[in-house]
Amino acid sequence: MSQNHRPVPRLDLAPKLKRPLSLWNPLDYLRLLYWVFFFPQAVGWYESTFGGESNLEDAKTGREKWEWLRQNSVQRQLILQALMLIIVIPVGLSRLFEEIGLSIDWFGVAFGVASGVALGVALGVASGVALGVAWGVAWGVAWGVASGVALGVTFGVALGVARGVAWGVAFGVASGVARGVASGVAWGVAFGVASGVPFGVAWGVAFGVAWRGAWVVAWVMAFGVAFGVASGVAIARPENWLFALPFTLLQRQQLNRQLPHITLLPLPYLSSQIANWLRRDWKTGLHNINQLLRFTLQFIPVVKAVNRVLAETPKEQLIYRVAQLSEYPYDWDLVRFASASLGEGIKSKAVEGFVIIASWRQQIQDRFQTEIRLNTPARASAAGFWYLHEQEPDKATEAFAVVRDLLYGEEMFTLAQILTDFHQTAELAEIASLKLPASPNPPLLRGTTWEAIASLRRVIADVQVVENSVSRSARSLALNRALGELETILDRPDIIPQCERNLIIKTAKKWQEILLQLTGKIGYISITQPVTIPYIIGDPVQGNLFVGREDIIRQLEELWVKGNPLQSVALYGHRRMGKTSILLNASNCLGSKVQVAYVNLLRVGDCSQGVGELLIFITDAIAKTVKIAPPADRDFLDLPYLTFGRYIEQVIANVETGLIVALDEFEKIEELIDAGNINQDFIGFLRGMVQMSSKVAFAFAGLHSLDEMTQDYFNPFFASIIPIRVGFLSQGATRQVLANPDDDFLLDYKPEALDRIYELTHGQPYLTQLVGFLLVRLYNDQVFEIGRPRDPMFTLEDVATVINDPEFFSRGRYYFTGVWGQATQGASGQQEILKALAPHLEGMNLDTLSQETGMDETSLQEALKTLERHDVVRESDGCYSITVELFRRWVQMSWGGKG
Repeated sequence: MSQNHRPVPRLDLAPKLKRPLSLWNPLDYLRLLYWVFFFPQAVGWYESTFGGESNLEDAKTGREKWEWLRQNSVQRQLILQALMLIIVIPVGLSRLFEEIGLSIDWFGVAFGVASGVALGVALGVASGVALGVAWGVAWGVAWGVASGVALGVTFGVALGVARGVAWGVAFGVASGVARGVASGVAWGVAFGVASGVPFGVAWGVAFGVAWRGAWVVAWVMAFGVAFGVASGVAIARPENWLFALPFTLLQRQQLNRQLPHITLLPLPYLSSQIANWLRRDWKTGLHNINQLLRFTLQFIPVVKAVNRVLAETPKEQLIYRVAQLSEYPYDWDLVRFASASLGEGIKSKAVEGFVIIASWRQQIQDRFQTEIRLNTPARASAAGFWYLHEQEPDKATEAFAVVRDLLYGEEMFTLAQILTDFHQTAELAEIASLKLPASPNPPLLRGTTWEAIASLRRVIADVQVVENSVSRSARSLALNRALGELETILDRPDIIPQCERNLIIKTAKKWQEILLQLTGKIGYISITQPVTIPYIIGDPVQGNLFVGREDIIRQLEELWVKGNPLQSVALYGHRRMGKTSILLNASNCLGSKVQVAYVNLLRVGDCSQGVGELLIFITDAIAKTVKIAPPADRDFLDLPYLTFGRYIEQVIANVETGLIVALDEFEKIEELIDAGNINQDFIGFLRGMVQMSSKVAFAFAGLHSLDEMTQDYFNPFFASIIPIRVGFLSQGATRQVLANPDDDFLLDYKPEALDRIYELTHGQPYLTQLVGFLLVRLYNDQVFEIGRPRDPMFTLEDVATVINDPEFFSRGRYYFTGVWGQATQGASGQQEILKALAPHLEGMNLDTLSQETGMDETSLQEALKTLERHDVVRESDGCYSITVELFRRWVQMSWGGKG
């Protein structure tokens, strides 16, 4: 089997220990001693494996720390074993050296032991038991023996060497225990050598000048040189590297047991081996990388291998791979140095160690390129994830902008933008004013992150209610909803990828603190009597209940308030979509600059007296609005066009504001013409009225846009009337209609219940109001009729109860039958298509639909276009389905469907 086809070995470099260390087993003391000096990472592994998740840092006072030790036997025994080693090993070795004729200073031994105990205790309290034990044993043993021997021989160079070795060994050991410090150790070597030698020289010269003694200069310079060199050697541990080298050369394919744990000198072939692992199996290669970072100090080969493989990764896989690299890396500097230069960083750190004039040092350091780089797709991708982890989303946005064209690049760019907006909020008003970019469409790289973002979007919507509503009950419920969303995020932080987790959790905590400050001001609302149903089904919605049509009102404002002259418009769309509500609320929403005379043409009857009767009906609505008496009815019946024109001229001369004549259910005009009750020249007259004055405009509302009118005499309207489509409510508007229908609404919705209602209604206003109406009645029946206590918050189960009740479809028949009847108008075959689609929630493609309906391609396409234009059917990726789920169910229930 060739190397490329051989399975990648899965490294397991953890100690092979299946039981806790024993206080009474001498071999366990030797094991701990070996760990400290040759496998320091094992100490941290031992504590986390056998000691659990308990953290000494959580104990603040001395009593709490003592209680913590009493409850954690593994850590307690580890500390006792470390104390035994710190005392016994230096004393025993010093006694042995003394027996063979070496002079020992027992004060130095005692000092080394005491300093080892002190350092171990201090670091253990500050940073954890494992680090304290490792540092204490390493320093106590190394410094205890070294200082005893050195002080016993001479106080000169030997002490410098001894201290350098002890410090280096202890620092290297501690670095092996600490998490994610491999790059820090590499810098430590350079810093130790670079700083020790020149510092010693400078110190020696200064003392020599002060004491006027050449021997002092020589001694201190020797001390500094010895200290620096010994520190670097002790940290690098070349003997460990050399010991492992023969095994590495002979067994390059089996790098499991022979890897050294305490040298950071790069092993030959290791970087190439890691790169091959990553090329053959990225996931297993990442596991092996984390094993190497956790149980060795081979950081440099790992970084080189990762950068080499990322540089050759196809662009369509790049962001996905970097995302996996950033998912629980043992050392986050691995992600950082996938963008920044590790070599340049080490050089800069070495220069920092030289005791030279600061300005010179800075000039030299400025030559090294240590910053994050965005000059390749791989580096920019890694930089984006690194900046997210570092909680610098603005820089992450800049990095991901470089790779927006790659797979998942736009998603990560949008995520960084949103997190930047979150990061900058500090007050309630700032949260309420957030305008976030739209979330990306599937497939998604960070699915759970977008779930959290969706929750935070709902928080923003609720904060807007808290900030803007005058109703204490609405504010209280919105506040509770928002706090519930934030609590859900904070209860499950682990589902969010590690890169952006801290940013999102920090945002959730910050917003939670802001909202909690309002709880006392807003208070809690109790419900003691049946809740008044605020939802309106069938009739137009007016006043405070009119919400969710801000986009259309904004268009009308541009045409009627800011525009000059006034523009005539045609509002068209799906049945019961809210066109009448828009016309009735337009005047209130647009202020005092326009007046709207509303005319419902369904109330004019058959106009048996001709066009004069129709104009009387329209004139009465205008007169009621502008408070100008209309002409006599006989004048309209005798000379309809002349009388109406003169009246409009009178209105124009006497009103200061603009006048909008709103003709609702405009299809009635076509019916009257087709029936012969009014002449088709009425359309030409209307066109003249539209163009008569800049102070008068018409608003026509109906099911169709004007270009769908079947007769040629409607064509003159096309050039002078602006069409405005009235579509479904957005998900946010649907949520607002349900959750905040009026200022005193006392009930609330679970977020998933609101989402479910939108899925069922697709934002159809009539059905949305109907679901809300029946939910409130359900609550009142359960609490005040049956006497069953329940939470004042609607759930998915409540929505299902209402929807599955036969009364729902009975009450909604006006909508359902209206849409069904409209499908008989225009292109033939529309109802047959609906019957075929009804049984298929996922929809059907054209071929299958043609087979089901038996329609030819031309007729099928024409019927589908009509249904799409009327918002009854929608198309996605070549698949057609019924737009409103509840209408689909009604068709299937009423007509049986096909298929």
